[in-house]
Amino acid sequence: MASAKSSRSRPTAPASSAAAVGGGAAVEGGANLTDKLKIFKTENFDPDAYVQSKCQSMNEKEIRHLCSYLHDLKKASAEEMRKSVYANYTAFIRTSKEISDLEGELLSIRNLLATQAALIHGLAEGVNIDSLTAGSEGSSEDDFTSAQDQEPSDIQKWALEFPDWIDVLLAERRVEEALDALDKAEHIASEAKQKQTLTTAEILSLQNTISDHRQKLADQLAEAACQSSTRGVELRAAASALKRLGDGPRAHTLLLNAHDQRLKYNMQTIHPTSTSYGGAYTAALSQQVFSVIGQALSDSLEVFGDESSYMSELVLWSTKQAETFAQLVKRHALASCAAAGGLRAAAECAQIAIGHCSLLEARGLSLCSVLLKLFRPSIEQALDANLKRIEESTAALAAADDWALTSPPSATRTSTRTTTTNLVSQPKLSSSAHRFNSMVQDFFEDVGPLLSMQLGGSTLDGILKVFNSYINLLINALPSSMEDEANLEGSTNKIVGIAETESQQLALLANASLLAEELLPRAAMKLSPQYTSGVDDPRKRVADRQNRAPEQREWKRKLQRSVDRLRDSFCRQHALDLIFSEDGDSYLNADMYINMDNTVEEPDWAPSPVFQELYAKLNRMANIAADMFVGRERFATLLMKRLTETVILWLSGDQSFWEDIKEGPKPLGPFGLQQFYLDMQFVILFGQGRHVQQVIYDMIDRAMAAFSSTGMNPDSVLPSDDWFIDVAQETLSRISGRAQAANGDREPNSPTASVSAHSMSSFRSHGSS
Repeated sequence: MASAKSSRSRPTAPASSAAAVGGGAAVEGGANLTDKLKIFKTENFDPDAYVQSKCQSMNEKEIRHLCSYLHDLKKASAEEMRKSVYANYTAFIRTSKEISDLEGELLSIRNLLATQAALIHGLAEGVNIDSLTAGSEGSSEDDFTSAQDQEPSDIQKWALEFPDWIDVLLAERRVEEALDALDKAEHIASEAKQKQTLTTAEILSLQNTISDHRQKLADQLAEAACQSSTRGVELRAAASALKRLGDGPRAHTLLLNAHDQRLKYNMQTIHPTSTSYGGAYTAALSQQVFSVIGQALSDSLEVFGDESSYMSELVLWSTKQAETFAQLVKRHALASCAAAGGLRAAAECAQIAIGHCSLLEARGLSLCSVLLKLFRPSIEQALDANLKRIEESTAALAAADDWALTSPPSATRTSTRTTTTNLVSQPKLSSSAHRFNSMVQDFFEDVGPLLSMQLGGSTLDGILKVFNSYINLLINALPSSMEDEANLEGSTNKIVGIAETESQQLALLANASLLAEELLPRAAMKLSPQYTSGVDDPRKRVADRQNRAPEQREWKRKLQRSVDRLRDSFCRQHALDLIFSEDGDSYLNADMYINMDNTVEEPDWAPSPVFQELYAKLNRMANIAADMFVGRERFATLLMKRLTETVILWLSGDQSFWEDIKEGPKPLGPFGLQQFYLDMQFVILFGQGRHVQQVIYDMIDRAMAAFSSTGMNPDSVLPSDDWFIDVAQETLSRISGRAQAANGDREPNSPTASVSAHSMSSFRSHGSS
């Protein structure tokens, strides 16, 4: 047997490839991270040469895989950085604003100290003048007389006229001229102080006038900016003038407040009503909110440029407006849609809002993540409600399903596109499976536009959960199902029509396999970006396939595992129906072989009834499956293989059977061994699979060992191999209703493909040696 086993062993993988993968990983894992990074820190590091050295040993497929991996890593890194920035952005903006305010206060303190220093300097000069010697009093009187006779200079005249002139400019709201006049006054005061063309008292008076009128102008501009009628050019002019006065932070805040007031005023005309369409309300609100945010962005950039402190305040203000907008949409549109399970309406509302918001991204202001974060719970609620509706609707139809396969009814919704795939095949399903498929197709079509919300994973998981629930219904539809209903999630309190006939039971498997292998994966393709955008870019299609392929493959494997649960329940039920009677008596026990030697007369040789019934059942099911599994013959073949395997494995694992064979009160006799050998040869003719074949070999080995323990040689009592093949083949032909194949070969239309018949002969020769 050792040689037989070794000949069926699986080929080992090439050692070179394993070493290349495993060894490389070990070396990379063992190296220190610091040592790895040293090469990138050297001054003579050449990235091109480094990449070429690493890629020389890689083939085209590996390079494409590496590029795809690096692309995904780049996207993930950018997304992680973006999340990190947004997570700390509020604190950063608050700190920046506090620093800006602190700088303004320091500037005010510096100006105040400069004024105080000038005042002290003026007082000191006054004391010096009063402390002149008495001898100069006469000359002072002469100088005073001459000073009275001397006319004031042009600068002194200008300083005397300046207060009246600036008052006129402020009263007439000639802002630009007032700003120019104040700047000129600052320049004259500074120059007079250096050249001493004005006395200290005159300089102080001029500086006080400048300071007072600057404050008056700033208050006047702030008051104008707060007026609801001030907008556009006037608003930007007021903010620009305030910035020119040195009060930029206040100017920017007033600019944003003005836009905020305008937005609140415009939103007063938008009132949601119970009869209004949620999408219309969202569109009107989006138009107002994001147009105002866009205008505020334009005004801020025009007046203040891209200075970080002002941009930070703008982003913070815009984020607040977006959050307020999102809360309104959630309260008046999304909440009702989500509660009612209106996924299409909820998706349209979210898509309208995100569409308006995305227009700002081209101008450098990204707020979509704010909306996605706030919209996501409502959209997920709508998703869950839709999934629950699919589950409940399918369960309701399953309760009355007759499990007859029919072509699909006329579609309830016309898809937005027509594909050749939709026209090629019209799948045949039962009524509940048709409802499940149509609702899932519509569900994926509704979810497709929400790809930006990264709902693909949760959507696939939700459909998988609903599909598992449907599989539980199909398992419960099997009569006498041995599956514990307590372990079937969602199966409690569900009434389902029972599939009484083999045709109906195979229809259950046809439903599950067609949904899992074709219809659901095809529907999931609606989550691809090129499907939702309607633009078929081959490069994007390849990239998207590479990114989503692992997720899709894993999802399909999970779907297939659910189908396997149904298949195993089906096979287990039919195997037990073959082995046990309704009263619980076994048709396959040790006595049926041991008691054959109680009579002297040789029996009429034929495979045992239980194995004949197994082949008859397989033959009937194969004929039924030929019509049901068109194009999916592999699934039908695997089903027949699994049913045969279930019966054989049950016999192999029946401890009481083998205890009676080996240690029972009566030993296994020649007729019993011959019958067991014939049964196994019969199964090999229509069975298939290395695993089943190996299990049969092991059971024959155990039976021969039990017979040999009586002191007899099995080969001395067993007929030739041709005899077993002829008897088994004759029975196969009789049951299937076809003429016996020549030379004992397997029938070409056997329900399952199998190993060659001479394998038993090789086992005999090996077992007897």
